[in-house]
Amino acid sequence: MTLSPSPPLPHPWSWSDALPAGPHRLEQSVSLLRLEGPDTLRFLHGQSSQDLVLAPAGAWRRTCCISPTGRLRALAEVLVDGSGAWLLITAGDAAAVRTALDRVLFPADAVKLGPLQEALWLEPVGPDRPVAASAPATWEPLEAGEGWRLGPATVLPAGAVVPADLAALAPLPEPERQMRRIALGLPAAAAEINEETNPFELGLADRVSLAKGCYVGQETLARLATYDGVKQQLRRWFTPASPGSEKAAPRPGSTLRDVEGQRAGQVTSALALPGGEGWIGLALVRRAALEQERLLCAADGADATGGEEAPAAGGLELQLQLSRPELFVAPPVGAGGG
Repeated sequence: MTLSPSPPLPHPWSWSDALPAGPHRLEQSVSLLRLEGPDTLRFLHGQSSQDLVLAPAGAWRRTCCISPTGRLRALAEVLVDGSGAWLLITAGDAAAVRTALDRVLFPADAVKLGPLQEALWLEPVGPDRPVAASAPATWEPLEAGEGWRLGPATVLPAGAVVPADLAALAPLPEPERQMRRIALGLPAAAAEINEETNPFELGLADRVSLAKGCYVGQETLARLATYDGVKQQLRRWFTPASPGSEKAAPRPGSTLRDVEGQRAGQVTSALALPGGEGWIGLALVRRAALEQERLLCAADGADATGGEEAPAAGGLELQLQLSRPELFVAPPVGAGGG
């Protein structure tokens, strides 16, 4: 079997070009967890993937909350101050993270674990706007009122007044917010963040320190890096609409196959483009298929169980065009095929 030549792409990743003139603001609900005490950084250092123990006051560190087997539980930002740190959980199960921390907090640890608090992440988005993920690694308090600035983003505790410069921006509509997430390759729960994935697969290697001392999940992540153990990686995909397939769509959980019919990965997220232009999404692609520009997927969702059976003869299949997400960071050298 051979695939027909690729049609010209309508550049679905330039999502901001379709927005009305002027910047918008991204709004996202997040969770805050306060850790207070002289052992805070040592404790968080041992319970997350980033090197934190020597972080100075004012440091902003991006980290992963992981299980003892190296599975990803949540994405978090650590904001260090003079008496402890704030753990800002941006994606994943915040309650499970707090429970896991509380379970390993002993009386000898000079750390007080506070309750979960609701908060709001606000970020100007649009053409020529930087992404907070690439911002400097320091935080600043808001000039007036409660909250923090993390590069271009602002984090506000629940009930805090939104600064005037952000309040003046139109909120980013939900479809465009999802388009942005997929274009950048930002994993979400439970589509990509779950008990089956690890940080290296999802392009989060910059949040993992392999040089620091013992921490939860270290053995698994070190083994993945040392023994070439990353078997799949996150990719974004696009399939344009075509006559007869306007309503056909890959579904989360659908199996991807190569031209030989071999299993090549699984769709994790799917989103219809406005105007019926097609579909975009994210997928975990097996290492053997990472260099392929396109893969096949059953359009009717009949293969959405993850089984090994190929779609029935005559069933509609879509060609998914693959690319690496903008913020994807490759696994360490030697992992995932280099």
